[in-house]
Amino acid sequence: MAALWGASWPMGRVVVLTMPPLLGACLRFVFASTLLMVWWLHAGGPKRMGRLSLRQWGALAMASATGIFGYALFFMWGLQHVPAGRAAMVIALNPAATLLLAAVFLRERLNAPILFGMALAMVGAVTALSVGEPWKLIQGGMGSGELIVLGCVACWAIYTLIGRQLQSMDSLSITTMTALMGAAMLFVASWVVEGPRAWATLAQTPATTWLSIVGLALGATVLAYAWFLDGVKTLGASAAAAFISLVPIFGVLFSSLWLGERIDLSLAVGGAFAVVGMLVMHWGRKR
Repeated sequence: MAALWGASWPMGRVVVLTMPPLLGACLRFVFASTLLMVWWLHAGGPKRMGRLSLRQWGALAMASATGIFGYALFFMWGLQHVPAGRAAMVIALNPAATLLLAAVFLRERLNAPILFGMALAMVGAVTALSVGEPWKLIQGGMGSGELIVLGCVACWAIYTLIGRQLQSMDSLSITTMTALMGAAMLFVASWVVEGPRAWATLAQTPATTWLSIVGLALGATVLAYAWFLDGVKTLGASAAAAFISLVPIFGVLFSSLWLGERIDLSLAVGGAFAVVGMLVMHWGRKR
């Protein structure tokens, strides 16, 4: 699971180097939502989901807009400008951003370990994204790519909080419906922004790009989700969630192996701080 999510960063980088970002994101979720729909129907489909209220449908639409459309847009767009390994470090900020929003809007308590873990994760992510020169960020030197990638963090944090409004639904139904809605949003956005010409170039798309899109859809979306659910059932939600801390490590490793990206000292140190910070936050939430 963690390996597949980590691999999504170099695969996304391969896609955006040869394809417009919205088109690449759309194709990923068209394939993923198709596979999820087959799985969902086999598992019970509408009977599994039950009758939804207007409020629940609204929450699903908002979850799709943030967790699928927004996240996929910033993910692909950011990878046009930032190396995949460094971009993967942004995952370390997801728990911190989610917990901060929960504290502000849901009045959840932040204890000392959580705050300490947040600080470590932030130091790690900033060190990696700034190539070991965080003072440049303070001086306004953060590039557009880094800012775009941080949009992933905001979208994921909002998506996570919205998901709490859907606790009465089963996870497979939520994932399938949000993927379908998100794919539709991405299609409209790609058609309007990038135009029909972008779609007309699909016949010339390299095989490596198609393999990466299939990997993003099947591996990083459908299989990773299935294995995460299996992990929750076998190990419990907390233990399964702890494995997410390995995502940045796999992201950096796969980016180095597949794309030849160099693992310099700032990336190694930043990654270590980020992963330790995530683990400390996870431990703090269990207290």
